[in-house]
Amino acid sequence: MSSWDRIFNRRKRMMEHLDEDIHDFIERETQDNIERGMPPEEAHSAALRKFGNVTRVKEDTREVWSFVWVEQLWQDVRLGVRVLAKNPAFTVVAMLTLALGIGANTAIFSVVDGVLLAPLPYAQSDRLVAVWESHPHAAHVWISYPNFQDWQRSAHSFEQVAAFATEGLDLTSPGTPEHLEGEFVSAGFFRTLGTRLALGREFSTQEDQQGGAPVAILSNRVWKNRFAGSPEAVGKLVTLEGVGCIVVGVLPAEFHFEADPDVYRPIAQGDPLFLNNRAIHPGILAIGRLRSGVTLPQAEAEMSSIQRGLDQLYPDADRDLGTDVVPLKQEMVGNVGRALLLVFGAVGMVLLIACANFASLILARSASRTRELAVRLALGASRARLVRQLLTESVLLSLAGGGAGIVMAVWGVRPVLAAVPGSLPRPESIGVNVPVMLFAMGISVAVGLLFGLAPALQSSKANLDLCLKEGSRGSTGGQYRAQGALVIVQMALTLVLLVGAGLLLRTIHLMWGVDPGFDMRNVITFKVGLSPQLTKTAEGTRVTCKRLMNRIRQIPGVEAADFTNQIPLSGEDNDSPFWIGPHQAVYSQSAPRLNLYWTGPDYLQTMRIRLLRGRLLTPEDTTHSPPVIVVDEAFADTWLPGSDPVGKTVTIAYWGTVQIVGVVGHVKHWGLGDASLFPPSQPVYASFYQLPDRYVPAFSGYLTASVRSTIPLGLVIPGIKKAVYETGKDQPVYNLRTMDEIAAESMSRQRLPMILLGVFASLALLLAAVGIYGVISHTVNRRVREIGIRSALGAGPHVLLLMVLRQGAKMALLGVGIGLVSSFALARLMAGFLFGVSAHDPLTLFGSATALILVGLSASYIPARRATKVDPMVALRNE
Repeated sequence: MSSWDRIFNRRKRMMEHLDEDIHDFIERETQDNIERGMPPEEAHSAALRKFGNVTRVKEDTREVWSFVWVEQLWQDVRLGVRVLAKNPAFTVVAMLTLALGIGANTAIFSVVDGVLLAPLPYAQSDRLVAVWESHPHAAHVWISYPNFQDWQRSAHSFEQVAAFATEGLDLTSPGTPEHLEGEFVSAGFFRTLGTRLALGREFSTQEDQQGGAPVAILSNRVWKNRFAGSPEAVGKLVTLEGVGCIVVGVLPAEFHFEADPDVYRPIAQGDPLFLNNRAIHPGILAIGRLRSGVTLPQAEAEMSSIQRGLDQLYPDADRDLGTDVVPLKQEMVGNVGRALLLVFGAVGMVLLIACANFASLILARSASRTRELAVRLALGASRARLVRQLLTESVLLSLAGGGAGIVMAVWGVRPVLAAVPGSLPRPESIGVNVPVMLFAMGISVAVGLLFGLAPALQSSKANLDLCLKEGSRGSTGGQYRAQGALVIVQMALTLVLLVGAGLLLRTIHLMWGVDPGFDMRNVITFKVGLSPQLTKTAEGTRVTCKRLMNRIRQIPGVEAADFTNQIPLSGEDNDSPFWIGPHQAVYSQSAPRLNLYWTGPDYLQTMRIRLLRGRLLTPEDTTHSPPVIVVDEAFADTWLPGSDPVGKTVTIAYWGTVQIVGVVGHVKHWGLGDASLFPPSQPVYASFYQLPDRYVPAFSGYLTASVRSTIPLGLVIPGIKKAVYETGKDQPVYNLRTMDEIAAESMSRQRLPMILLGVFASLALLLAAVGIYGVISHTVNRRVREIGIRSALGAGPHVLLLMVLRQGAKMALLGVGIGLVSSFALARLMAGFLFGVSAHDPLTLFGSATALILVGLSASYIPARRATKVDPMVALRNE
């Protein structure tokens, strides 16, 4: 007996008196002391002193208990490390199995944490909200600037309210011309967010108004690129859209907002034509910081009350308008949360599959250690001590797998982001940080305990008589049944993932087969920052556009080219109220809306949009001729059913009454798939050369050129850039994309979960194959004697092969059956991501099930072949 055991036993005997109630103990001791002749007070004091001594004994014993427990745990850890080190193959396989599952979960959790869970990088970000306007045709619409100003004056629920609008800006000096992502913001915008500028200050109220001093705030990137990070940049001039602006501030490097604009300008210095018209909603959104103690419902109620008052004051512009106040984080995350949670659930299945493999490996390892464990039991080790030792080994393995998983996650997060560029909001917040690593370690410990407990309990129940017999293999039937059940679970979960990935793959395939209403092949699009020197007047802008298009059409290989203010499938839109006929019948905000394309005369031919009736736009459609439009057949069928639309008149708000001269085929504006997230789009095409002069400066900044080529698009780009620079040296070319790329981006809602589910399904398939291979291989090793006897009795190789394969097929079929039932629940969750395919698509279900069965049979084939090569004499001699 060790010295620690002797101390522990002595202290334990001294603790026997503590089993009685404290009050009874003191009373009894006092009575005994009185019987010995002590005065009552002295007897009671002596009893209290004895109680104090016993209490100290109790405390000392607790310390010994703690020390002994720590010492035993340390012994278990050291023994576990030695055992694992003696079996490197088993250790590495188990560790890598868990690393795959934990690494995948850690990588996806880092995305979920960065996008959904982490707070916004602003002070007290939970009090920040976004404020929209709404009307009967859409839940969210951009804000009218005069309405925003009224909100600022009237709302008391907010400490501060600010507005912003995104718009590109061309920077021409200092340095080479460059197109920048710009943001127009109101005074106090950064104060509302709780952001301090790295240098300088934000805009003043005097600057944020018409006629205010031209000023700008730069992002940290532009400050370093254009001014080499010099503090003297504040006060210097930058030329934006041909206007010299004084730099008044520089943002910190860690600041992020929306798409990380590079330059900020005062919003009130924008085009007064749009800012001063209450009925126009020019892409403005408001943010607010709630006052302390004000709840979101209270703010919503106040904003609704304010908007109802505006509806009564300005019925033509604001009738039927409402407001919607949502947390800013919810606004920035958008609809990606559902897709991420779907993927997170899928990667959780991968972890379960990896854990099943891990438990199967532990069971197989325990079967080979049955004799060792039986000897330890026979020598006096308790079952609890054996369970603790086996759990320690399991946790050590899982922690090692978790550490390797964290390394895999660090390597894997960036490829995930690169595979789906632009699909995830807040990418700067995504990374393997401390909370993510704690998550990984927590999973590791939980896996080690939960999936190591059952094998440990089963191994501790070994039959000593049977296990200690010389030559006995021990009872492995229980382990085999448990391993088989784990493999069936793996197969079922893998099938669920395969079905999910297959449904999304079918969705993407069907989307690519959808007719968008135009020919996407061999079309490239790009934007040009037109030179401010050439666009000082509306007529100058028109001439510049015409000259540029003529140069591009002369490039060898260019079949057709023209421009438009929006590109289908890109998410851009330009909706406007309208009325059939010349007379306004309703208030403008209650009127139906059309999507107005301002294009060049050759745009429809360039995109190969089919003409159904009438004529297309021509170069003769200018401001000197009657205004005309070409309508989409969806517009004609909705608003002019049963009649020929050609010759009918339509009144478009802010333009006037126009005549329909043609009808073209319907174009899927929002996307190739289900556009239920957006209002119905009914495109209408008008000539940019008929756009009223007052609107030309604003729309010229949105023009996108479309070029159809007869040669590879890469060969056309140098000629396009040369034509642009020949028209104006200070004109940047940017946002170069093919229509195929735009179409692919429009499917990002399906593409993100499809890619990730596909990766995880492949990983699950690999793990399931490893699992079924391990079980069949272990079974063959266990049945060597039986196989030898069968072979000696005349069973041929094909009989033995079928016998083993039948076992693998049985597990695969059971897993497929359970997986098919489970996949129905997943399919319902995925219904919102599917297009053109049923959630219970027979082809996908049959294909996934067939693939899984084939993988199961393939994994069983190698051990089955090994069974056919068993030498009967060797097998029976070994037994």
